[in-house]
Amino acid sequence: MNNTSQPRPAYISHSLLLVLLALIQMGSEDKIISWLCRLTVITAFFFIGFIIGWFARPTTVNHRHASKSFLHDFLDEMQAENIKHHLRKFTRLPHLAGSQQNLDLAKQIRAEWMEFGLDSVELVPYDVLLSYPNKTNPNYISIVDHLGNEIFNTSLAEPVPEGYEDVTDIVPPYSAFSAKGQPEDELVYVNYGRTEDFFKLERELGINCSGKIVIARYGKIFRGNKVKNAMLAGAKGIVLFSDPADYCADGVEPYPDGWNLPGGGAQRGNVLNLNGAGDPLTPGYPAKEYTYRSSLEDAVGLPKIPVHPIGYHDAVHLLQHMGGPLPPDNWKGALNISYRIGPGFMDGLNQNKVRMNIHTNNQVTRIYNVIGWIRGAVEPDRYVILGGHRDAWVFGGIDPVSGAAVVHESVRAAGKLMKKGWRPRRTLIFASWDAEEFGLLGSTEWAEDHARVLQERAVAYINADSAIEGMYTLRVDCTPSLHTLVYDITKKVSSPEEGEEGMTLYQSWHKRDNSTERDAPWISKLGSGSDFEAYFIRLGIASGRARYTKNRKTERYSSYPVYHSVYETYEIVERFYDPSFRRLEAVARVRGGLIFSLADSPVLPLDCVEYAMSLTKYANSIYQLALKHPAAMEQYSVSFDSLFSAVENFTVAAQDFHQRLDQLDTSNALAVRMVNDQLMYLERAFTDPLGLPGRPFYR
Repeated sequence: MNNTSQPRPAYISHSLLLVLLALIQMGSEDKIISWLCRLTVITAFFFIGFIIGWFARPTTVNHRHASKSFLHDFLDEMQAENIKHHLRKFTRLPHLAGSQQNLDLAKQIRAEWMEFGLDSVELVPYDVLLSYPNKTNPNYISIVDHLGNEIFNTSLAEPVPEGYEDVTDIVPPYSAFSAKGQPEDELVYVNYGRTEDFFKLERELGINCSGKIVIARYGKIFRGNKVKNAMLAGAKGIVLFSDPADYCADGVEPYPDGWNLPGGGAQRGNVLNLNGAGDPLTPGYPAKEYTYRSSLEDAVGLPKIPVHPIGYHDAVHLLQHMGGPLPPDNWKGALNISYRIGPGFMDGLNQNKVRMNIHTNNQVTRIYNVIGWIRGAVEPDRYVILGGHRDAWVFGGIDPVSGAAVVHESVRAAGKLMKKGWRPRRTLIFASWDAEEFGLLGSTEWAEDHARVLQERAVAYINADSAIEGMYTLRVDCTPSLHTLVYDITKKVSSPEEGEEGMTLYQSWHKRDNSTERDAPWISKLGSGSDFEAYFIRLGIASGRARYTKNRKTERYSSYPVYHSVYETYEIVERFYDPSFRRLEAVARVRGGLIFSLADSPVLPLDCVEYAMSLTKYANSIYQLALKHPAAMEQYSVSFDSLFSAVENFTVAAQDFHQRLDQLDTSNALAVRMVNDQLMYLERAFTDPLGLPGRPFYR
């Protein structure tokens, strides 16, 4: 016990005696009486204040015990049936970014979050560059004869799934931000459109793509990079298609009889190369009304050539009569064609050309984020964020509404706990982002709007995009400091799989996707391409994502078959991906458990030693790759000594920190705050304020 907090009666009596003697020496009886009265009043106030202070001391609460109890309640509160209801409700109509339907959905979410009991919920608008097809002048691809007559045209729209025939405002397949134009020339097949594919064409096969129209299959790399590579190769335009080899699972029927992509289905998507810039007209700054905007000519990342996606039935018509050499075996897909490379068509049809007809418009449009807050009880200036996007290309049954439904259920569960008297130690922020499909715009603009505060206060960001993309096991990508917490949370969640009753999600995940480097489930590195990007890559905030996925060892198709098509409906989830909705419930509990623990644990559950282990692994991996090029290493005097030394120093520091953490007096609020700040700012230490060369927002 601190002795300074105890009363000192002897000291007080002695002090009073000295004062009385001084007053007597003043020689005035009236003054003595006056001062005695004043001293009596002062002394009385002193003792009253002391007594009040003594009995008003805060009682010691076992916050850790209370937090664990509420965590159990929080996880149990999230239920499959509720998630099913949310998913059905949010997928009834298309809700493209910038549309009235998406604004209506934002208002609905705001109203329901307020009903759930959040402290505050607001709509936050931004004015960003979006891109839409011309409603009166549709996009399509033609084969034209030597007279310019169109002898084949690709489909203008996908066949609408059963039950949705009366739905309006279904946007046809298009590549957002494509340049306008009607280029016409010979066609060249470029496989996946990767850098190595163009190198093979030019350096090994002697085929020049300059001035040609190229056709590439989706997969392997981001579609925007395919467009960029085509531009660098000098192509006039690029056509994209989903090959069954990359977007169909073996032994599965096309939708609606199965969950494979029908031949008329096409993948929408943006074709920007933003590199984390956000709105193309306001890179680095929030796209508010008052913000200076670049001209369209100077906008960031816009392609200079027309781009258009088609289904594989249409792709057959474009590719089946191609001339030129046969491709390498690994360039062949699953269509019943030769996959000849071109350029142009075979003899007898070699005067035919391909024409692109692209009339897409780019326009500044208002979007709306929904931001909800639960104020922290102890550290309200520390933020834990759960964010996922709301906008979809059409119905968004998987992307994003499987994730949005999980966020909605997490908010509802948090509201239930608040009604029981719970309030998180730190502030919880829930976000429904807009315009993710157009380049992560809503989340990036909000991050730019609050960058200074977030860098100072944000503990972690948990992403809540699609919650399911397969039917096999859990998939987690996160910063290394979150590994231990992920394992702990999954041990508290039951496996959703039939036949695994009594198993935890951790055990199921471990069995189905064990790491090759340790006796634990596999956790992937966090990349880019979803709303965590600005928070993780630009601001240096510890981040993670979790969803249910396919078997990565046996199911080789890209993403999931109906990705960004009209066939992403409620029914595809309810009939095929998760009929019981227990997989989505498990994902909800993992995401919810992460934000709960990060917001409510007295000491942040971040692990520096895990970070050290990952850095060691990365350094060794880079070193092994470098050893494959001994001549270049010798020529440029490449040494890894400094890297390994830095990693070793970090490892020693991390181990020492956690040893001290084990001895931490958690009743010392200042000491707890200090170590939490060290843990929170660890991720920031790896950011470079100048960014990568040519990519200033990748820090």
